[in-house]
This record gives sequence, structure tokens and C-alpha cells, in this order.
Amino acid sequence: MSTGSGAPAARRLSPPPSPLPVPASGGSRSRPERPRPRTPDTSSSPITPWSADPYSDALRTGQGPLYLRRPDGWLLPLDVERWCARADAADLEALRRCEGAVLDVGCGPGRLVAELAALGRPALGIDVSEAAVAHTVRLGGQALHRSVFEPLPGEGRWDTALLIDGNVGIGGDPAALLRRMSQLLAFGGLLIVEAVPDMDVDERVDVHVVRVANAHGAAGPAFPWARLGAPALLRHAARAGWRPDGQWEAGGRSFVALRNRSTSSTAEPPNSAAVISSQRDRNPSPDRPVADW
Repeated sequence: MSTGSGAPAARRLSPPPSPLPVPASGGSRSRPERPRPRTPDTSSSPITPWSADPYSDALRTGQGPLYLRRPDGWLLPLDVERWCARADAADLEALRRCEGAVLDVGCGPGRLVAELAALGRPALGIDVSEAAVAHTVRLGGQALHRSVFEPLPGEGRWDTALLIDGNVGIGGDPAALLRRMSQLLAFGGLLIVEAVPDMDVDERVDVHVVRVANAHGAAGPAFPWARLGAPALLRHAARAGWRPDGQWEAGGRSFVALRNRSTSSTAEPPNSAAVISSQRDRNPSPDRPVADW
């Protein structure tokens, strides 16, 4: 799962020892392509949701407690320990269904990307948290410090994309996110989404990441988020032109598989209104990998 004032310039990180997995044209399993060289970005980057304390600290220690908090005080516990552990049985069931080259959107500390890499599967994670990307690379996965709404390698050619651990909430606009995912996947590509289990919830709200339940706990910046149960997800998907391709429960978690009916040549451009403002301000480097911390 992937969240002040201006921050100092981001620490420069060396490129990974192997090239990033980028799917070949046509959406088939492919050899990786090395990103094009770019001039290093020396500008300052503002603090973005999920990129500063308390989320980054929790990932570095692998421990919570950590919550999403709404303005009314409602709290959603975040399962940091599970995210920082190895892929569990429910994760493995989702990964078993993956096809070809896999893009994990909001990869967090990288357990899914690392598991795919260990299986010899081409996979790339993206996350707006530098701590999450660094953790993914340390586990042996490939990852980029990037928002899903920024330019990404292999657009329109990925065979499978993942929105796990509630990441269908990214940007607070599920319709815009689903349109963006259709751009990233090849025609007929597979999107695996984790939904809120056993609920027909369809919620969009501004939240903070907080360490403790009381209102005085350290909090990150506010950002838009969404929560969808499977019924609401399927309604949004139908309106966005996705075809249902399966639904299952595992380990008390709920998953939905969708098939892409769009092609990159006909997909709409990303809806910039759905991009978290602090992410939009950041100067993107579309082909700059992030590796060891």
C-alpha cells in the first residue's frame, strides 16, 4: 500500500545492478529494456503523502501501529507487519493468476515484487515512498520512485497490473485510476484488485497517516483516498469499460480480476485532477531507477 513544508533535495540513489523489466510491444513476455540515460534532477522535492514520517519510519522498522485517519477521527489500521513480511497464502494465490510482465502499483515494501523476482517472473514495482522503493530493492525486486499518474516504462504493454492492499484508493478517484490502469495494460491485460472484504462500501475521503490513535499523534500530510468493496469496484469497472474475469476470497481478503478492453492508442490521457497535488509538483524522471538506500 502506498502516502509540510518543502523537504531537502531527495538523496541520490544508485541504479540497480540489473535492467528494469519493461514489457515488449504486444504485451507478451519479454526481455527487459534498459532505461534511457537522463540528466540527474537536482531540484528539491516537496514532502508527498506516504513519503515522510510516520509511514517511512514504520517501513524501516517493519512495525506499526499505523492508521489512516479521517477528519472525523475514524481510523483504518494499516497492516505494516504483513506488508513487511514475506508474501502470504492470499498473496501467492493472487500472484499465481498473474500473466507475463507484472506492474505492482503502490508496491509498498515490495513483498510481491520480490516474490515474483524469486520465481523468475518479470516484475516492476512503483511507489511514491522512497523508503518503500528502497525496501523493495533490498529484497531483490525492481522498483521506481514514481506516481502511477506520472510517465512509466512500458505504457500500454504490461500483461498484468496489481492494485493490492487497498491501492484502488490511490488518488481518491477510482474511476480516474481505472482509466489510468487501462492505459498501462495491453489490450486484454489483467488487473488484479484487492477490495474491502464483505462490504459494499464506496467512499472517497481525505486522510492522514498517523502513528497512534489519538489526535495528537504524529501525522503525515492530508491526501485523498478511496475505499471500495467488490460490488462498488465492479460497478466502477463496468463504467470504465473493464470486463470481469474472476472474484475470490483468501485469508479473509477479497480480490477481483478485470480484463482491459482499451488499447493505448485510444485510452484517455491521465486525469491530472486525480493526481495528489504534492505528487504533481514533483519533477518526474520517467526513466530514473531507484535502488539501494
